[in-house]
Amino acid sequence: MAPVVILRKAEAADASLILELIHALAAYEREPPSTVQATVETLTATLFPSSGTPYARVILAFTPENEPAGMALYFNNYSTWRAAPGVYLEDLFVYEKFRNRGYGKALLAALAQETQRIGGKRLEWSVLKWNEPSIKFYESIGAQNLGLEWQVMRVTDEALVKLAERGPEVKWE
Repeated sequence: MAPVVILRKAEAADASLILELIHALAAYEREPPSTVQATVETLTATLFPSSGTPYARVILAFTPENEPAGMALYFNNYSTWRAAPGVYLEDLFVYEKFRNRGYGKALLAALAQETQRIGGKRLEWSVLKWNEPSIKFYESIGAQNLGLEWQVMRVTDEALVKLAERGPEVKWE
């Protein structure tokens, strides 16, 4: 019999737990602790704003004893080719002691359900090339490794500020 997996949508009171999970994810991905710039305050402001739409959402996984097991942090995206919304999984993380017990699969199934709920046509995410255990797990649940020619590009920190300053003055109507 499969273990019971308890999932729930995160609330503002969970911001410190989410930050804990983010730090554990960074360690798993071999990132220095200084990489994580998130704080309880910034997570609360962006995930649980007092007004407006959150930038992302989080589903938390717990054991039957209410011990945190993992999370899925996601947001909606859009496919121009399919002319339909979708879900982009930014981060999936399950504590090592809970892996291979169904928590990751339950989180991904919940995201598939969310994708269907919004009339979405795809659920997608990125995975580090060296992360063979995760790649094998994703393939086992039916995910396709697209092996695309695409490269991920990112502008952050000072480069983001400089890029914004270099742009022409824009008049939005």
